[in-house]
Order: sequence, then structure tokens, then C-alpha cells
Amino acid sequence: MDFCGKQVKADCEQLLKRFQRTQSVRFEIFARIWREMKFSQIFYGTVNHEKRKFSRLILDVASVFFLPPFSFQIRVGGLYLLYSLYQCQNASPSEQIRLALKDWVDVKTFEKDAIEAQHFDVVYILQQLMFCKAFHFTATPSLLTYNKKRKVERSPMHEDFMERVSRPQELVNIELLEEMDNVHQHYENLKASTLSLTSAQQDPSVSLIRKNLVPQLRNTVVDFYNWQKRKDSVDEEEDSSEGPSSQQECSKRAGLLASIKSKAYGQAAEVSKSRRHRQVEVDFTSNEARSAPTLGRSRITKPSLKARTSENLHISGDLWTEAMTTTKISRLAQLESARDDKPKQYKKFKWS
Repeated sequence: MDFCGKQVKADCEQLLKRFQRTQSVRFEIFARIWREMKFSQIFYGTVNHEKRKFSRLILDVASVFFLPPFSFQIRVGGLYLLYSLYQCQNASPSEQIRLALKDWVDVKTFEKDAIEAQHFDVVYILQQLMFCKAFHFTATPSLLTYNKKRKVERSPMHEDFMERVSRPQELVNIELLEEMDNVHQHYENLKASTLSLTSAQQDPSVSLIRKNLVPQLRNTVVDFYNWQKRKDSVDEEEDSSEGPSSQQECSKRAGLLASIKSKAYGQAAEVSKSRRHRQVEVDFTSNEARSAPTLGRSRITKPSLKARTSENLHISGDLWTEAMTTTKISRLAQLESARDDKPKQYKKFKWS
């Protein structure tokens, strides 16, 4: 089922994109998009043992969108997606949603935020999953396999689904700055009145008032916001100019490698792969062949015994054949004479 992972993730992202455009967290809106896309038909075509495997695969893919670092709306969509897939699966008994124990804190925090925002659709769907015992609490998010070497491909997360870092802007708002300014001024007045009553000089080491606290805090938040905007603009410019610059770098590098290879292998002769295992046949009787280097092997092959004999004795053609025949005949005659001179050996008779 590994080959279906990318297609399943693409379908889930398409569904969540359409849900994100609505800017709503209502289950009714999600159900309408679910029916328009006919997403329940995703389980069609699985038979027998494939039903459980495919159900486990699609639930693992959808559970990623229910956890951080995605935005609140995408996590709501991931919850609705898990609930719908769990109810529509054709495996019997139903395959459970794998949830690691370390992620349970994030789930409870998500539920608390939904209650505070009065998104009761989210709370109801989560309670329904808990009532159906749809979650399978495990030690790790994914199933561990031992004695199996495999490189796991990590697909990049969708950037549009990620939650933008805006916590400083939400925390330090205008109301908070005004309240801090009022408290700061009230504290300064109280301290001034206390010092006037006691007629004591203020010790710099005991001073607890930070001058210009509110303006400094406001300027810090504004600088952070401007830095975010500049970073986004720089990223967009890099993405737009990445193509030509990368192409130029690749072309320069390719040219450099080509020049290095041409210098290193300019004098070497190329041999086809199909003929590299064969030895080059050279006629050693000619002087040109004797001086030419052999191709394909670094070692020098010695000439055969026949070639060396013919070169030294200047025997060629029929003379070589005649000489070989005479040598064979003489050797056979010597063997026959040696066999005739050898005395016969008889077995000694043994009396029983």
C-alpha cells in the first residue's frame, strides 16, 4: 500500500484546501464539501485483505492534519476528516486511529480551545470518536518494523496549512499597552508621594521603575512584525529568482567538470563496455605492434612461445610444421624404445 500514500495525501489536501477557503469550522460545511467530492468512494475497489491495510493507511495520513503545527481550522478539518473516514471504512471490525501518548496533551489543549471559543461541533465530534473507542493509544506515532532496512521518505508539509507566528501581536495589543501605561504612571505617583513623605533620597540601586517601558515594548512588537513582512518578501523574491540563478550555477559547474574531464582523459582511448573484458589481439611480428600500447588492460601481454621461437629461429610456414612433426616423431620413438628396454615384472606366486 506504499504506492497509494502520495495519492491519498493529495486527495486529503485538496479537501482541506476547499474547507479552508470557507473560513468556517462548522461540520455542516465540511459535510457538504465531502459529499460534493464524493470522498466516501475512496474505499471502493479494495477487496479482502486490502480493506484493512488501506483503512490503516488513509487514517494514518489523515491523522497528521489533526496535530500541530497546523492552524486551528486545518486541525478542525483533520478531525472531521478522521471522523468521516472512520465511519465510512469498509473494514470489519473497524480500523482504529493510531494516536501516540505524547500527542494526547495537544488533543486536550485543542479541545479546551474549542470549548472556550464555543465551537461545539468540534467538541461533539471529538466526544463521538472517544465514545466509539476510535483511538488506539500507542507509544509511537507510526508502526515500528525491525530487521528491515528502508529509507522513509518524508513528504514536505503544506505551507498554506501552517499557522503563522502571530503570538506577540495577539498578546501585546492596544488595550494591554494602555493598561500597562496606567499602572506604570500610578506606580510612579505612589513612589513619588512616598519619597516626599519620608524626605529620603532615592537610591539608584533600589529603583524599580523602567523608564519608557510601554514605548519600548510597542516598538519591539512593531519591529518583529516588520521583520516578518520583510522575510516573506525576501522568500518570495528568492522563489521567483531561483530558476535562472540555479540554472546558471548548474551550467557553470557542468562546464568546469567538462574541462577537468577533457584534460584528464583527453589522451585516453574509449573502449565499449561489451569489449572491455576481451584481450586485444596484436601481431607481435611487426615492429609497430610491438611498440603500440595495449588497450583495455594496463599490463603488457607476452608473446606466445610459437611467436618467440619463430622470431629467434626465423622459421615460418611449412618449415615450422615440418619441424614440429619431426620433433613429435622423435619423441614417440624414444618412448617406445624406453618401454622395450624395461624388464617385465612378474607377480610372485603365493602358496595358500
